[in-house]
Amino acid sequence: MKKILDLRSDTVTIPCEEMRQAMRDALVGDDIMREDPTVHELESLAAQILGYESAMLVVSGTMANQVAVMTFTQRGEEVIVGDKSHIYNLEVAALAALSQVQARPISVVDGEYCLEEMESAIRQPGVQSAATGLICLENTYDLNSGFPVPLDNLVKIRQLSEKHGIPVYLDGARLFNASAYHGVAPSEICKYADAAQICLTKGLGAPIGSILAGSKSFIDEARRFKQRIGGGMRQAGIIAAPAIYALNNNITRMGEDHENAYRLAEGFAKIDGLSVEPGKVKTNIVSPVITKEGWNADMFIDRLGEFGIKSKKIAENRCRFITHLQVTAEDVEFIIAQVQTILGTGIH
Repeated sequence: MKKILDLRSDTVTIPCEEMRQAMRDALVGDDIMREDPTVHELESLAAQILGYESAMLVVSGTMANQVAVMTFTQRGEEVIVGDKSHIYNLEVAALAALSQVQARPISVVDGEYCLEEMESAIRQPGVQSAATGLICLENTYDLNSGFPVPLDNLVKIRQLSEKHGIPVYLDGARLFNASAYHGVAPSEICKYADAAQICLTKGLGAPIGSILAGSKSFIDEARRFKQRIGGGMRQAGIIAAPAIYALNNNITRMGEDHENAYRLAEGFAKIDGLSVEPGKVKTNIVSPVITKEGWNADMFIDRLGEFGIKSKKIAENRCRFITHLQVTAEDVEFIIAQVQTILGTGIH
């Protein structure tokens, strides 16, 4: 059977045997009644890692984001977001439909938020204007690029938020990638936000779930909104158990994914017919442009499929490769070689 190398996302990983065993052995209870011991263990561990007082398990990053916005804001307020952020572009307009707030997007260049634009976007309540209720950050930023937000940028955003009395929320779906890039603990990044979420199913490789973390009072209120939108779970320990394994075993290996992504970008950069800047690959995401005459992303992805390689189309002539714990250095070399064969061009 041909090995399938799926690099469409880091969400495609399959639970290892140790994760499966953890699920089989999990102690469980009714989580809505706060009686699941494995969920308690996960939430305590996650809060400790992120440097917050409390944490809550939810089924997805989108749910974590929307519950956080509901908890922080009032209906009719505005929320400042990055113009390429997940919460703004890929949550089916949930800011408006569920949280009932208005998004005000600002520019973010290579992961750095424009502070001047952010401050200009802050509005005070008036007879014709909505007040700014929240600043939403994303780290790493842009799911097609994976840019880590510079630490000094986070410092200045925090100073700006305190100046205007506006809370900061961090969508840290790939927070551990940012942490690995900067060489700091996750809590060092989270200290600039009042609350944050991490996705358990991306670089960590767990099969389901996200964590929302913040102060105890914040999480206590967030539980009500989680329940309101159908997020209450019963014997959720079978979800929490593989997540505990992931947090205990897969954080420190994140740098390997970055090395493989950079190696992939370097290989692609040498192939005529592809355009990529290795210097802009900071974490685990590589998104080359197909420049071969007469080709587009659909054609390129179809040919990749013949070699058991999966990539995701993100534009007419651009696709995305995300390295993860089931992509090895040998796999990267194989992919580079097959792309060279597919495009049938020289190496420059």
